[in-house]
Amino acid sequence: MRKIVTKTNLLLGVQHVLAMFGATVLVPFLTGMDASIALISAGVGTLLFHLCTKGIVPVFLGSSFAFIGALALVLKENGIGAVKGGVISAGLVYILMSYMIKWFGVDKIKSFFPPVVVGPIIMVIGLRLSPTALAMAGYSNGNFDMKSLAIALVVIISMIFISVLEKSFFRLVPILISVILGYIVSIIFGMVDFTPIISAKWFGFSENAWSSLTTFPEFSLTSILGIAPIALVVFIEHIGDITTNGAVVGKDFFKNPGISRTVLGDGVATMAAGLLGGPANTTYGENTGVLAVTKVYDPLILRIAAVYAIVLGFIGKFGAILQTIPQPVMGGVSIILFGMIAAVGVRTVVDAELNFTHSRNLIVASLIFVLGIAIDKIVVWKTVSLSGLAIAAIIGILLNKILPQDR
Repeated sequence: MRKIVTKTNLLLGVQHVLAMFGATVLVPFLTGMDASIALISAGVGTLLFHLCTKGIVPVFLGSSFAFIGALALVLKENGIGAVKGGVISAGLVYILMSYMIKWFGVDKIKSFFPPVVVGPIIMVIGLRLSPTALAMAGYSNGNFDMKSLAIALVVIISMIFISVLEKSFFRLVPILISVILGYIVSIIFGMVDFTPIISAKWFGFSENAWSSLTTFPEFSLTSILGIAPIALVVFIEHIGDITTNGAVVGKDFFKNPGISRTVLGDGVATMAAGLLGGPANTTYGENTGVLAVTKVYDPLILRIAAVYAIVLGFIGKFGAILQTIPQPVMGGVSIILFGMIAAVGVRTVVDAELNFTHSRNLIVASLIFVLGIAIDKIVVWKTVSLSGLAIAAIIGILLNKILPQDR
């Protein structure tokens, strides 16, 4: 049956754009990638996901936070071509996982990623990023820049206040509102340069966006090993997101269209993002929150939101505004969000009721912490290197299978 787009659907699509917007554009800010390309990648990725899942799963895909550290490092050292190659490779890992799920079953695959491995790895991702957040907020060599600190505090306090409001739509968009408030304070402090906005075209791309689009992917071992393995961790997050989405909607998406199809959708969306020059994509819990509030579960509305995101990415003035957001604003957001990433790892461990009086659990978690946080990277061969996070994940997965279970 053919669905008709109504005015109500168009309005509800705007809500979903608001819900995903802050997090989706934050990732390119923190990694040095282009925000306009990230929006287009999110929109295109969402449409491809719906195509892979028969159009029945009401989710939106946006920039994944799990890849921030790896993307920033590879972009700084090897350029956007290497980032594109790494993100495409991460998409291939998703696709491989989808076929493995189809062949062996989701329980067999999940056995390699129990909470004792996934929880500490998620914590490491957040903790590794925490120095970056403080630096963006104006911290350097034991001192804070007072203007930067004041802006970051406005953002942090507003995020906290909005997040504790009860029964308010604003709770769905605390990042967006906080960034707007921080931007206004930055203007008052004279920290916003409006030149890029004035010179930008109304419709079209900036030089940075064109560079992202036109650079060919480079499939070096360094970029692949630095970025692609993170998809193994996000795979578990994906299962949790689809489970939550199904619970809200009241459908079992594990059966129809099947978890192998949803993982395949994530993979195809991430490969598309890599080809465009955007960050890796993942399913967004923020938009599931909108579903819970509105009680409207039509997947068509998510596809409308995807089209909105693509259109926003093509508006040159809009992209220029995003480029002028000062670092202290994003630093304030990052302090909370990076801490939340680490807290999600803690929640994973707590929800699983892991017993750390068992030496096995202690050994697995402790090695993941030390290797993941202390090691920046290790050169394996010539220009080939492994990030500390990748090393920690590999060691954790191996130890989980090798060490005997405590009785």
